[in-house]
Amino acid sequence: MPPSSSGAPHIPVLLDEVIAGLAIAPGEVHVDGTFGAGGYTRAMLAKGARVYAFDRDPDAIAEGEALVEEAKGQLSLVPERFSRMFEALAERGVGAVDGVTLDIGVSSMQLDRADRGFSFQADGPLDMRMEQEGETAADFVNTADEAEIADVLYHYGEEPRSRRVARAIVEARPITRTGELANVVRKALGHKPHDKKDPATRTFQAIRIHLNRELGELEDGLEAAERVLKPGGRLAVVTFHSLEDRLVKRFLRERSGATPQGSRHMPEASKERRAPTFDRVAKPARAGEGEVARNPRARSATLRVAYRTAAAPGGGAA
Repeated sequence: MPPSSSGAPHIPVLLDEVIAGLAIAPGEVHVDGTFGAGGYTRAMLAKGARVYAFDRDPDAIAEGEALVEEAKGQLSLVPERFSRMFEALAERGVGAVDGVTLDIGVSSMQLDRADRGFSFQADGPLDMRMEQEGETAADFVNTADEAEIADVLYHYGEEPRSRRVARAIVEARPITRTGELANVVRKALGHKPHDKKDPATRTFQAIRIHLNRELGELEDGLEAAERVLKPGGRLAVVTFHSLEDRLVKRFLRERSGATPQGSRHMPEASKERRAPTFDRVAKPARAGEGEVARNPRARSATLRVAYRTAAAPGGGAA
């Protein structure tokens, strides 16, 4: 996703649609699973919600303290991955909530800071760690074997020429800067200045997703949201590429009972039909031309909203 202009205020994507989907009533308890620069949280607070805002990035938590003061007891920042929201909320005495919002992927705040190494728009250290600990992107590209790099690029970046890029990366090692990696990929794939999409985009996306276990976190986060939402609670998920959206779409299809149940020619995989844990699954929403013009990041965004039923998590009996 393209970053916002450096120094520009963070603009939450599909904000009006997210807040409409959450249908917040004053006094409700909501989770912002991806606090970032606090855009969704501010809108939730403005509607009178009590908010628990999660973020795995220490910078986001530190910079959100001013909003905690401003919210006067209505906001708690939680320095955790959103996949742990059930446990983290329980530790704070919260058993169930009225809404969960997840804005998946890297934030504009992270992209805009060259020293975090998420973007090739400005040269910086090849880092990409959301939690700022553990293996860096430089560690990965300089130590992983060619086959592993190719697999990561293919599966998480949907890079059709992943083997060619992986070979070029291995031959160019050591690589320590974002600009170096971008140039290696461009040289391997060919790059013309007038190309709409930089060929390095898929490689950077893939390494970032792999390094931060983003798809696994999303799967775990959806299940955690299912556990913490009370009957009638709302789930809103904003994704930015097809890998994420397909995962959310599949989860909601399965949990709402919309998965095909077979026919007389093909028996069902399971004799037990589970009770749906979500219903009222809305059609996906996407940004209009006006929002895309104001905020290019919105171009690839998709919002999916659904309501929690009274069924037990996992689709068991109510």
